[in-house]
Amino acid sequence: MCLIELKNIAYHPDHVRDSLREFDLYYCNSSDAVLLPLIIFVHGGAWRSLVSATSFPVIVPNYRLSSRSNDIHHPNHAEDVLELLIFIKETRPDFPRVFDPSRIYLISHSCGAHMLASILLDSSSISPTLTPPPSILDAIQGVIFSEGIYDIERLLKDFPDYRSWFIAEAFRDLPSYATLDTTSFRLRTQNDIRWLIIHSQGDTLVNVAQSEAMLAHLNNLYGQIKGKAVQGNIEELKGEHDTVLSTPVYLRIVVDFIKGTA
Repeated sequence: MCLIELKNIAYHPDHVRDSLREFDLYYCNSSDAVLLPLIIFVHGGAWRSLVSATSFPVIVPNYRLSSRSNDIHHPNHAEDVLELLIFIKETRPDFPRVFDPSRIYLISHSCGAHMLASILLDSSSISPTLTPPPSILDAIQGVIFSEGIYDIERLLKDFPDYRSWFIAEAFRDLPSYATLDTTSFRLRTQNDIRWLIIHSQGDTLVNVAQSEAMLAHLNNLYGQIKGKAVQGNIEELKGEHDTVLSTPVYLRIVVDFIKGTA
């Protein structure tokens, strides 16, 4: 068995290459005819460990980023991720069949959690372009958020300097971000998606209150079946915001969740 890397695969149709709308695919070469689930790690640096620990193929996508020199703002970033998901679900004869597109696990970190939450939960009243086809929701088996940002208003109350640092660029400089609070979004449909919310007690950039709020919101949405649909781990990790991704504890938590639901 060896690791195969396919890089710079375009998911956005354009005659001009856009490196910010491409993805890399990593998978193990195997003679097994059974197609394995796919892991999509939105801006994840720990993909190699995930391939080794699960044997599942992993996709790491790029998406357009906000800066002072462009006009990219929310929901553009999340639109790119949704476009990737639609691309993955489509049947493409020229694409290697190394994963099962009907079994997808999504992993995201920090701002990426807001992006995925805006796709998977019902943000249609504020961001209708993020509405996924039903086949996407049916394909997603599990979602893992770590060190996530979910409620921007709450974030700015705790970290006021973040407005000028990155919030105004990513979400525009708005008087209020209450409508973008993903902990107020409802379920799009009753589905079988499993959720894992992770947060490190040592994270000084995004506080645990963000994940506590999302965990409480998801438990409320799923009601009596919350124990089966929603899990949280906001006590075990101790590392800083970005470094937690490279720790053995993070990898174990993620792998246990995926293998427990695959």
